[in-house]
Amino acid sequence: MKNELGLKIGGVPEHFNLPWRLAIEEGKFQEIGLNLHWSDMSGGTGQMIRGLETGSIDIAVLLTEGITKSILQGLDAKILQVYVVSPLSWGIHVPKNGAIKKPEDIENQTFAISRYGSGSHLMAYVMADQYGWNLEGLKFNVIGDVYGGLWALGNKEAEAFLWEKYTTSPFVEQGKCDYVGDVVTPWPCFVIAARTEVAEKHADLLKQMCEIVNQKASEVKAHPDSAEIISWRYNLPLDQVKNWLNETDWNYKGIEYPLAFEKTTKYLKQLNLLTEEEAEGWKEKLFV
Repeated sequence: MKNELGLKIGGVPEHFNLPWRLAIEEGKFQEIGLNLHWSDMSGGTGQMIRGLETGSIDIAVLLTEGITKSILQGLDAKILQVYVVSPLSWGIHVPKNGAIKKPEDIENQTFAISRYGSGSHLMAYVMADQYGWNLEGLKFNVIGDVYGGLWALGNKEAEAFLWEKYTTSPFVEQGKCDYVGDVVTPWPCFVIAARTEVAEKHADLLKQMCEIVNQKASEVKAHPDSAEIISWRYNLPLDQVKNWLNETDWNYKGIEYPLAFEKTTKYLKQLNLLTEEEAEGWKEKLFV
């Protein structure tokens, strides 16, 4: 197509992003003159924030808390919309057959995290807050991705690792770690963000892009074979996928959720992950 705009988008190679993959495969974005190149970001939100920072990606589908914190601390990006409105269940993973049998046993232990500023990092603070632990006593080991997390648990380099529980369920089944509970995000879990320059220059096209993926998400949610397709494509147990689909809702109508970001900002401030000054004027900083 003439005048087709090429943009690079990053997201985790997980089931949440099936609507994007299907829309790209079916040429839906090209119909509006957008050539979207998808990059799998197995390092999660921390890797995508770095990508937005360096310009190696233009758009990212990433965790609400991670992108909110980064933008308020100076990342030159804007949030386009909430992508997944349901919260995320982070599985609490510990070494196989180790001394840790329940979440309370993790106090004062080391968390494996993919990167600083990532979901696995920030959710350790949320977990510590929920259990009433001293936030200043948290210890971390940066491990890159889910495979690094499993390695850290198996090699006594960490005692806990938080990751989306359905993604890790095959590893738990294989005996690579034990699962002792969940930490649930107090906000909608995924958002779509773009570098500020891209968000401002191509606002109308990005709005159409979001509408396409929201529509595709609606089709995935409603399709009777979605659980089987997700199970096959992402190598996940079918019964787990059915549970996940029941629990998950995307932002089918592109609704704005300003209160969700107010809550996220307040919580990050409460956890001393944002200063008063950084949180000030959060609405103007986060959105175009």
